[in-house]
Amino acid sequence: MRVRSISYALGSFLLVSEIEPVLRFWIDSLGFTKTIEVPDGKTLAFVAFQKESVEVMYQTYASVEKDAPPAMAAAARKGPAYLYLEVDELDAVLTALKGTPKVMPERTAFYGMREFAVQDPAGHFITFAQPAAPP
Repeated sequence: MRVRSISYALGSFLLVSEIEPVLRFWIDSLGFTKTIEVPDGKTLAFVAFQKESVEVMYQTYASVEKDAPPAMAAAARKGPAYLYLEVDELDAVLTALKGTPKVMPERTAFYGMREFAVQDPAGHFITFAQPAAPP
């Protein structure tokens, strides 16, 4: 039997050496709100940021290595993640991230999206995109 009443919300989960460097990026530059924080001594082990229906979470490698099953923990340090965030005002994001180096310059992709990408302070790649205006 197929269940038809399931709804989904996407929350991205990024692993990092330390969380503190990403706080200003998400809160000050992009206007997200910190909704959850889990301390580990004098530092953070986990944090969640929310803006409207988008949630982005960060957890330290050390925390994952303590909490996750061994196979999952062993894969934690394999490399950066890639996020693709569709926004309604790309120009506002460009302004908010003025001074942040772009790893992909602004472009209009063949699939009709105007986009650019940056690396967050932890090294993860984040592409921001908006549907391009029709020609």
